[in-house]
Amino acid sequence: MKSSHRRIAVMAGLWGVSLLAVNFIVPCVLGTESPTGVGNNLIDFWIIRLAINLLGYATVFVPGAIIINYLRKIKYSETTGQGVIQEFLKQLAFGKEATLPVTQEEDHGKGSDSAEDSSVQRGLTLLFCVAGLQGSYLTWGVLQEKIMTSEYGRTDHTQGEYFKNSQFLVFINRILAFLIGVVVLIVRPQPTHTTPLYKYSFSSFSNIMSSWCQYEALKFVSFPSQVMAKASKVIPVMLMGKVVSRKKYEYHEYLTAGLISVGVSLFLLTSGDATRHTGGVTTMSGVILLIGYMAFDSFTSNWQGELFKRHKVSSIQMMTGVNLFSCLLTGVSLIEQGGFFDSLAFMTKHPDFISHAIVLSFCSAGGQLFIFYTIAKFGPVTFTIIMTIRQGLAILLSCIIYGHPVTMIGILGILSVFLALFLRIYANQRKRTLQSQPANSVSKV
Repeated sequence: MKSSHRRIAVMAGLWGVSLLAVNFIVPCVLGTESPTGVGNNLIDFWIIRLAINLLGYATVFVPGAIIINYLRKIKYSETTGQGVIQEFLKQLAFGKEATLPVTQEEDHGKGSDSAEDSSVQRGLTLLFCVAGLQGSYLTWGVLQEKIMTSEYGRTDHTQGEYFKNSQFLVFINRILAFLIGVVVLIVRPQPTHTTPLYKYSFSSFSNIMSSWCQYEALKFVSFPSQVMAKASKVIPVMLMGKVVSRKKYEYHEYLTAGLISVGVSLFLLTSGDATRHTGGVTTMSGVILLIGYMAFDSFTSNWQGELFKRHKVSSIQMMTGVNLFSCLLTGVSLIEQGGFFDSLAFMTKHPDFISHAIVLSFCSAGGQLFIFYTIAKFGPVTFTIIMTIRQGLAILLSCIIYGHPVTMIGILGILSVFLALFLRIYANQRKRTLQSQPANSVSKV
């Protein structure tokens, strides 16, 4: 037992050395003065920043993978030692074998509710969910665009500066969501946690990358263009299912996918909006970042769905576990790059950025809670309808507040996309209803 702990301690020591090495080597390679110095033009290029971020995440993933493989090799779960460290290591690499059935409160997407709830109470609860989701994410979208596209400190006599560190915004969003998740875990009883902790790291990484791509894309595309790209996620998902899984789709799915394609094309081709990095419309960098966002976001939901299915993990446990690794990955990477110091210096110079970042974090964390609560109470269909409406309102707000020009053809494209989304929701819900009718009729006999 002691020798095992010594080896793990040596691995952790090597990890610490790698952190220090990256912290000092990266600035030298890039030609910066120090970890706290202002980056040069090279580090401002998004591909370089992405490579540096991935290097930082590797200093967490590689030693972590070595430690977990070592624990599995020596069958550490069979050791009889007691203590906080031992239990943590077992939970990290193995989890627990026992599983408990999901309670009604943690049931995902079934929309079950107690029979005692009156229609009025249910209606008020639905209004509460709608207000919470719309308020959280509409405010979040407006502030997201504000932070990434505004020149802070700009006056008639002085030139302002942009906030460039998207990773810092991801960190502050995740740290608050993690703290809220911990509080909820303490206050409300949860089912026995059986998931090996390291499994959260995969969806955590994809979640970080999707958020980072989303923030970075706003430097190259307008917010309405980004929302339209999100709405068209169904198209690459269908193509991937057709090629990889030989999946067959219904006629209405092809119809709605075609409507979405036409709508997005009409909007993007007629949009004359300029971005902060270019004087033109959507750039290749913006397209690549949006594709990255959709790819990582698709993996996140699929992986989390697998954890829900296999380990019966509750929503709050999932939220806390994913955000725990998100804080670890982004925090380590920021420390290595000196991003904390740069961001704090930016905050000191521009106090209005502090208020924007705080509200952004609360909206992000509160939005996650509303997502889980809405799905648990009313199911995924109702949630999808609410969020689809939110996307349309987000485009409208962005155009009004930031003056994005939209032509009549562009408006027609927006309406085509959201008409297709609602048709898809209706058709899928009708299909589920028809499939459930035989089962219901048999149960009544």
